[in-house]
Amino acid sequence: MEKFFKIKERGSNTSTEILAGITTFMTMAYILFVNPDMLSTTGMPFNSLVTATALAAALSTILMGLFTNYPFALASGMGLNAFFAFTIAPQYGWEVALGAVFISGIVFLILAFGGIIEKIDEAVPKSLKAAVSVGIGLFIALIGFKNAGIIIPYEATLVSLGDLTYAPTTLAIIGLFLTAALISFRIKGGLLIGIVATTIIGIPMGVTNFENINSFKDFFAMPTLEGIAFKLDIRGAFSLGFMTIFSLVFIDLFDTMGTLLGTGARAGYLDDKGRLPKVKNAMLVDAVGTMFGAMVGTSTVTTYVESTAGVAQGGRTGLASVVTGSLFAVALFLAPLIGIVPSAATAPALIIVGVLMMGAIKEIDFEDFTNAFPAFMTIVFMPFTFSIADGISAGFLAYPIVKVAAGKHKEVHWFVYILAAISLFHFVGGYIFG
Repeated sequence: MEKFFKIKERGSNTSTEILAGITTFMTMAYILFVNPDMLSTTGMPFNSLVTATALAAALSTILMGLFTNYPFALASGMGLNAFFAFTIAPQYGWEVALGAVFISGIVFLILAFGGIIEKIDEAVPKSLKAAVSVGIGLFIALIGFKNAGIIIPYEATLVSLGDLTYAPTTLAIIGLFLTAALISFRIKGGLLIGIVATTIIGIPMGVTNFENINSFKDFFAMPTLEGIAFKLDIRGAFSLGFMTIFSLVFIDLFDTMGTLLGTGARAGYLDDKGRLPKVKNAMLVDAVGTMFGAMVGTSTVTTYVESTAGVAQGGRTGLASVVTGSLFAVALFLAPLIGIVPSAATAPALIIVGVLMMGAIKEIDFEDFTNAFPAFMTIVFMPFTFSIADGISAGFLAYPIVKVAAGKHKEVHWFVYILAAISLFHFVGGYIFG
């Protein structure tokens, strides 16, 4: 093990790597609760989604550790699962959504093999990449407020404040401030602890339901993928259009690239030019994870920024990832336990994730209107249209228009003009061609 992972060579030891792997798992295990809860709104069976989420995370993370020897962990990505559950699936069905995820994984694989990912990363302006993160954060937060019952539909004003005395809503509010306090104190695994604590508080409030739990053994069950494994509709996914598939690839690409470089810098992996060795291998693992996830029945798998928690704990090798992945494997048997967690307990996590993603807004230069306007369009279109693809399209369409109008056409990469044309077609193509 020492020889394979080069633990001493990287200035670490086995116990430190194990602790780092456990730490990373604790900080991202909330996805085991949030992802099935979100995707089950499409009609997919909850217990099967727990298995798919845990299995995709386990395989991808272990593969990352073995194939790259980096302490990076992967799971179904936040934002990408919202795009799946609330944009693609309601319109076309979850089978088509899974097909789209699989196709995006193939595209990601091709881009990684061809070394094109780095070129795309260089072509897309920093302000738009940051805006996408902020917009997704608002989108996820809106879903969290909606699931909590804090925000409800209202015909006169589109939305309104819900009944805050309604037990599930009250519980969600308690959970929100409890989780916020945990994050404020920088407690590792704050999101997970918040979900568990809110679930426990929900017991005397009558929100947490134990009707199917009669004994301790009822908390566990054999993993199942019944009803979702290999149900992806690839043929149907081709009817979605370029922008939907591109959005899946785009979000995954920049989430992964940003996480790899940020975490790699923290661990001291970057070379003198700021590049991450074996970045192609890491991207390939990400692509394989996404394709595998689609086959077993979950949304796009991506590299998690929570990996930095393990790095901060001293993790420097792939052994930490193997430990994290192994813990996700154990979670395969916890579907009934996870199933008792109410939406009121996962909604606060969505809102907090939204807050954390808003941090990217500081990377947008609002003093330059030609950067501010496209970024603003990207950010507001996502929650207002309830579509991540529409937000990305709005930003890419607006960017070259205002840049050219301001005489700054040299700041626009030729690839962005292509994306602008595709974005225009995304908005008007359906009306033109019926």
